[in-house]
Amino acid sequence: MTISGFSYVRNGIQYQYPFLASIQSILPICDEFVIAIGDSQDGTRDAVLALNNPKIRIIDTVWDDEMRVGGKIFAQQTNLALAACTGDWLFHIQADEVIHENDLPVVKSLIEQADTNPAVEGLLFDFLNFYGSYNYLNGSRYQHTKEIRVFRRGIGAFSYRDSQGFRRYDSEQQRLSGHKGVKLNVWQTGVPVYHYSYVRPPDEMLKKSQIFAHYYMDETQHTKVFESRKTHDYYGIERVVPFSGTHPAVMAEWVKNGNYEFDPAKLTGKMTTKMKLAYLADKLTGRRIGEYRNYNLVKKRQ
Repeated sequence: MTISGFSYVRNGIQYQYPFLASIQSILPICDEFVIAIGDSQDGTRDAVLALNNPKIRIIDTVWDDEMRVGGKIFAQQTNLALAACTGDWLFHIQADEVIHENDLPVVKSLIEQADTNPAVEGLLFDFLNFYGSYNYLNGSRYQHTKEIRVFRRGIGAFSYRDSQGFRRYDSEQQRLSGHKGVKLNVWQTGVPVYHYSYVRPPDEMLKKSQIFAHYYMDETQHTKVFESRKTHDYYGIERVVPFSGTHPAVMAEWVKNGNYEFDPAKLTGKMTTKMKLAYLADKLTGRRIGEYRNYNLVKKRQ
């Protein structure tokens, strides 16, 4: 049984993505790592080459601005890397995601167990969505908490929507007809993905938000949203929660050099009665009621 890691990135240095940490975090359990590197101007490709790891295979790509609206380019780049993988199991990691080294043996063991169970098509991961600082997590109900990050090769899997998890086609007819695909049957791992998308100085976060939004909006929308913004406002949400764990070792320099002023007391988001009840229900049940699920859970045999 072999494992292929895969990802995509473009101008990762300029927009402060920890893409090298992402790659390095899962390399120990991968037999190869395929990364689609878009036409970058900041040395991103050279940085990946400098890792000097024979497992890493680069696919050079050019991003098509015709695919900008709706974030389609992200799925397209993911699928280019996916298609080049040769492993029996595929491990997707995005450029702002990292796996803790302590969790790698668990992931490897679960893949080995799933490999012997044809009913299992993938593995579901929890998400720690860091926000404003390396010391806090987004505590709102508006960020995804689970995504598929590992799945079998050869089941017709593809990157769904704007690289939001994965689905599969049951037939070529489904693919050609524009069918939305079939949800994968997955085991829940309980393993967290450390997601660092919203941990940058405010001015750098604004730059990242502008380029990211470029792939979702047309020019008119983009201008309307960003023309008056001078920096990124981290305080517009209603809730964050402290992070008390340890960060992955590959993130040590980022954490050491990357914290800046973030004061949760300055949050301006208002908690309505309806929202309070929703958060209470989440706490009592241990799950987010009404959360969108892009997967089918399969119970693990004891």
